[in-house]
Amino acid sequence: MEQKANHKPMTFTDRMRIAFRWVLDPVGAFLNRLGLVPNTLTLIGLAGNTAGAALLSQGKIVWGGLVILLMGPIDALDGTMARLRGEPTEFGAFVDSVTDRYSELVILGGLLFYYLHQGDALASTLVYLAAAGSVLVSYVKARAEGLGFEAKIGILTRLERYLVLVPGLLFNQPLLAISIIAVFANITALQRILHVRRQAHDQHKM
Repeated sequence: MEQKANHKPMTFTDRMRIAFRWVLDPVGAFLNRLGLVPNTLTLIGLAGNTAGAALLSQGKIVWGGLVILLMGPIDALDGTMARLRGEPTEFGAFVDSVTDRYSELVILGGLLFYYLHQGDALASTLVYLAAAGSVLVSYVKARAEGLGFEAKIGILTRLERYLVLVPGLLFNQPLLAISIIAVFANITALQRILHVRRQAHDQHKM
């Protein structure tokens, strides 16, 4: 018997979107009046993060962090714009999620290039583990939801990873930030796997 999970807890990202709606809504409305569409803003964010990653790859860690910091609000604004236009679509949400993954991997790729160029095997390994954990956090959630389960839990979802990474870059401590993400992103993926396992077990008992 197939049964979808009814309990869908709010993530930290969801709570932040609500808490800062008083800022996001006026800015989103202004961008709509300019004639921008949400997907355009999403792609602008990806381009900006790519520029930040290019700076990171050259060892310009603080400058790269500043660019990535400036791109951060765009992630919330594209969804806000779509909501205010009354046209949030499944495809728009799909583009937003995929672009978020690209942005995160591009940023980590910039750091990986830098550490490989420096011949730092430990740092390169940590960046790889951070990237793997970040992808798995998103994949486990998507796969779980595709099977009718819920997996929006975990201690280090995308916004939390951003809040760890950006200060690490701005204070020129990228390895500390990457180490935290490498450990806790993978723990988050494991949390979600176990959470889905519990739901599957409960469903089987019904």
